[in-house]
Amino acid sequence: MTGHDRGTERTFEALPPERGRAFAGSWWGLAWLKALEDTALDSAQVKAGRRYARAGAVGAVSVRPGRITAVVRDRDGTSRRSDVVVQELSDAHWDRLLDLVADRAGHIAALLDGEIPTHLVEDALAAGVELLPGIGDLEPECTCDAWDHCQHTVALCHQVARLLDQDPFVLLLMRGRGERELLDELQARSVSRGAAGVPEAATEAPAGVPAREVFAAGSTVPRLPAPPPAVDVAGRPPVLAGDTPPAPGLDVEALEFLVAAAAARARQLLAEALTQGHERTPVPEELTVAQDAVRLAAVGPPAAVTARLAAGSGRDRGELARAVRAWRHGGPPALAVLEEEWAPGPEALARARAQLSAAWEGEGAPALRATRNRWTVVGMDAQLRYGRDGRWWPYRKEGGRWEPAGPCDHDPAAALAGLGGPGGPGGEDARDG
Repeated sequence: MTGHDRGTERTFEALPPERGRAFAGSWWGLAWLKALEDTALDSAQVKAGRRYARAGAVGAVSVRPGRITAVVRDRDGTSRRSDVVVQELSDAHWDRLLDLVADRAGHIAALLDGEIPTHLVEDALAAGVELLPGIGDLEPECTCDAWDHCQHTVALCHQVARLLDQDPFVLLLMRGRGERELLDELQARSVSRGAAGVPEAATEAPAGVPAREVFAAGSTVPRLPAPPPAVDVAGRPPVLAGDTPPAPGLDVEALEFLVAAAAARARQLLAEALTQGHERTPVPEELTVAQDAVRLAAVGPPAAVTARLAAGSGRDRGELARAVRAWRHGGPPALAVLEEEWAPGPEALARARAQLSAAWEGEGAPALRATRNRWTVVGMDAQLRYGRDGRWWPYRKEGGRWEPAGPCDHDPAAALAGLGGPGGPGGEDARDG
C-alpha cells in the first residue's frame, strides 16, 4: 500500500485484484464493512460491489476529512466517480479524543503499530465520541445516479477496508485529522502536561504498557535516561538487630543476610547489564526454589541460615555443600550436571565420541569407561561428565564420592587437564565402552 500526502489528503494507489481472501482481517476493518452492510438497503448491490472490488475495478483511492473518492470501472469499461461521505468529528470531540490518547501511551503506540485497540474505542464511546462508523454513517454519492449504495460505492468501501487493515490513521483522517497533525498535537499535549506536572494518566491506567508499544510510539514518548554508572561495591545493608526484640517468627539474622545478598546481586546484574553486547545475551530461565537456595548458600550465609537453606531445598548439609561447590564452577548448568544422570541419545552420543576422539590425537589418550553421560578414567579417581549443552565437566573422587572439580570446557582434554592428573601422556587409547 502506497499513500501520497497532499496536506490533509492522502491518495492510495489502486490495489491489485483480491481473490480468495477476506477484505478485512482486523476487527476495525470488519466493523467498517458491517457499517456498510447495515447501511446499504440492497444486498444484491453489496454482492455486486464486492465482486467489483475483487476484480480490481477500483482505481486510486483519495482519502480526506469527511470523504473518500475513487473511480470505479464498470464491466463495459465505463468509469464512475464514486464518493462515500463520512461525518467528521467536531473540535470538541477531537479535544476529548486527543485527551484520551495523550493520557495513555499505549493508545498512540498501538496506532503507530498499525492497530486500533478496543479499549481506545470503548473509552472514546464513553466520552461521547463515536470513532467507528455505524448504521447510516457511510453516505454514498456516485455518477451512476443511484440513490442508495450502488456496486461502485460498495466496491470503494471494500477497498478502503483493505487500507484500514494496514493503516488505522486512514480512519482518523476520514474523521478529520491527518497523521502528522495528530502526532504534533499529541506531542504538544504531552509537553504541556509534563510542564504543568499533570500526571500522565488522568484516568485509571493499566498496571503497565508493553515495551513494544512504547518503542512503537517513537517521538511521542520522552527519551530513555542515560544508563546508570557502574557500582564498585554493593550497598551496606542496615543493621536490624537492636534493643527491641523482633516480632515473633522474624529471623533477623536471615533477613540481614537476604538484604546483603540482594544488594550484591543487584550490583552484579548492573555490571552485566553495562557490559557491551549484553542486549544479545539470552534471558536466563527463572531459578527453582531448590536452585535459588544453592545460589544463596554460595554467598556464604551464617551457619543457622545455611541449615535453613539446606532444609528448604530438600538437601542435607553435605549435599548442599556439594551443590554449592558445583554452583561456583558454573551456576545452574553445573548444578544440573551434578544432580542429573542421563543417557545421551544417538546424536548426542556420536558428538561426545567425536569430541573425545579429537581431544587426544595419537598416543596419550586416557582409558575411559562410559556409564550414561559419565566417562570415568580407568585406574584414576577422575571423571568427565557430559552436559546436555555439549560441554564437559571434571569430577574427582574424594572420600568415596564424586565431587565437582572445576569449570567446564568444550574440549574434554582441557577439562580433564584442569585436574592436574589424567589426560597427559602415559594413558592407553581412549575407550568409551
